[in-house]
Amino acid sequence: MDPVTIAIDAMGGDFAPEEVVRGAARLSLETTLDLLLVGDEPRISALLAETRHNAERIGVWHAPEAIGMDEPPREALAARPEASIAVAARLVADGIADALVTAGNTGAAILACRAAFGLLPGVRRAALGAVFPTATRHGEKQDPFSLVLDGGAGLEASADDLVAFAAMGAAWARAISHNPRPRVGLLSNGRENDKGPPVIVEANRRLRALPGIEFVGNVEGMDIPRGTADVVVTDGFVGNVVLKLLEGVHETVIELARHAYREKFAWRLGLTMLGGGIRQLDQITDWKQYGGAPILGFDRVAVKAHGRSRAQAIANAGKVAAKAVAARLPASIADRMAEAPRRAAGE
Repeated sequence: MDPVTIAIDAMGGDFAPEEVVRGAARLSLETTLDLLLVGDEPRISALLAETRHNAERIGVWHAPEAIGMDEPPREALAARPEASIAVAARLVADGIADALVTAGNTGAAILACRAAFGLLPGVRRAALGAVFPTATRHGEKQDPFSLVLDGGAGLEASADDLVAFAAMGAAWARAISHNPRPRVGLLSNGRENDKGPPVIVEANRRLRALPGIEFVGNVEGMDIPRGTADVVVTDGFVGNVVLKLLEGVHETVIELARHAYREKFAWRLGLTMLGGGIRQLDQITDWKQYGGAPILGFDRVAVKAHGRSRAQAIANAGKVAAKAVAARLPASIADRMAEAPRRAAGE
């Protein structure tokens, strides 16, 4: 079997290209993956020259332009068709690379994938996955994360879309967490089957009729950090708001602990005694340990790393992408969609 090749958008992310190059260098030493760093070749080569890496595993593909994190993605891509994210996506579409990894502008990443890749049969729109730490472990690997989707690839979603998201998310959990029967929940404002707007009620009905999906019914916001479901399905508007809220709460709790440590001796003493446990909890629930989450629904593998990713997170994102390629994730999703009965699609 040929080695897996990952195209990495070297210019994408808050700390690009320095941290992206360092992450790729680390990955080249830890794995047998072939890596293509896409971006400003002179700048990338200069960084590689001062970073320990396996030169046999890393190549550089020049892309003369880049898209900033806060730029309007559609306008930026139209103005700069040779931007690193667009070039990297085309390398995957052309079969030069097997998967894409980027920590860059999320909207630009999704649009670049949409322009270069095709949607799988039965999928009307792609979904951005996002991982969130949970109290419950998931799958044979005991991952402390649930997958939430859509995390913001679109705003609205029909019942058909939500059913497709469930099938795609379950396929991802099987491949990455080695979870043979991932539990899928539909985010709503109550656990009853008839709770929520009409699109949620209809999606609930269809998911209950969908074979091969361990549908646990509606889940509420509090169920996400509890880990009640391995995969949580919602539309992109709600998903993006929920995920940013949860991420903000996690960061605030950690900051409050640091503030308490600085302010009062008694708190400092107690936190010192709990320090090992707090550090372990922070490490277990840190998104950097996971690396990245998928953009699902396309016929190619794409992994979106957090915009604030540093070297370790980039390296982990590359490993996640390689697992998805090895598991033939797009084909697995296509098979799952083909197995869905016509009644589950509302036909």
